[in-house]
Amino acid sequence: MKIVYMGTPEFAVYPLEKLIGSSHEVGYVVCQPDMAKDRGKKVKFSPVKEVALKNQIKVLQPEKIKNNEEFINELRQYSPDLIVVAAYGKILPREILMLPRLGCINIHASILPRWRGAAPIQRAIMAGDEETGVSLMQMSEGLDTGDVIAKSCTEIGKKNGADLHRELSIIGGNLLIDNLDDIMNNTVNIEKQDESKVTYADMLSKSDGLLDFFKDAKKLERQIRGLYPWPGTYTYRNGEVFKIWDAEALEGIRQKGNTPGRILNVSNDGIEVATAKGSSLLIKVVQVPNKKRMSVEDFIKGNDVEIGSMLG
Repeated sequence: MKIVYMGTPEFAVYPLEKLIGSSHEVGYVVCQPDMAKDRGKKVKFSPVKEVALKNQIKVLQPEKIKNNEEFINELRQYSPDLIVVAAYGKILPREILMLPRLGCINIHASILPRWRGAAPIQRAIMAGDEETGVSLMQMSEGLDTGDVIAKSCTEIGKKNGADLHRELSIIGGNLLIDNLDDIMNNTVNIEKQDESKVTYADMLSKSDGLLDFFKDAKKLERQIRGLYPWPGTYTYRNGEVFKIWDAEALEGIRQKGNTPGRILNVSNDGIEVATAKGSSLLIKVVQVPNKKRMSVEDFIKGNDVEIGSMLG
């Protein structure tokens, strides 16, 4: 098959590498325009673009794809059998969805119809889901509304966003390769999504990382795991942003009656903070402005953290 691959971030790298290693032809890779890296303004290529260039695959990076005749005509001249999409970052218009002979398929990092949308990995962890996975789906004009070709599940456990991101990328790449022949031969067994079970994974912003110690410790732990590494979670200490990169909900009712946010204990193991309903959170890895992240053991060597003081 002649395939166009559309993807941008690290999640989309492994599926692309699997496609390149298959018997199919990847004629074009489409990704988001290059971004300036940090303050130096040096242009940084996306992970997918790096892989495409390494494998001498032509890269297209349109600023927009809707009503972009030059871009659409180039794809039309290539006449792809299939377009594969993985975290591309833009909604495909109808004119692109209808272009390939076999349509467009998407590697989506959830078990649809749960967690349609932009941040399914993070939302699954934050919600306390026991499992998540990848859905290979036929693309339609709605937001992740298409028929599902195949699914593969994995337990979430104590994985953070980065762990699950890596794992689901691999699952997605393998799921794609395992189903390409059936897609090519039109022998897939598609499954309609149950609209009564739809949930949405709204796009994340930095404000999602603010910790509210009036929540239960288990919810806060899931927020910290889910939002790692981006946008990350934070509170305030002595009026400064205090980032929290790792923490653990302590079992049982620890200190009933304490104000949420109050520091209950400080040790090399962590900073124990009161949370809702007598629960508490053990903070293990932190970061203060203009410093690297560090363990609490290292942090308390150079900083006085008083029992009874407040976070938040």
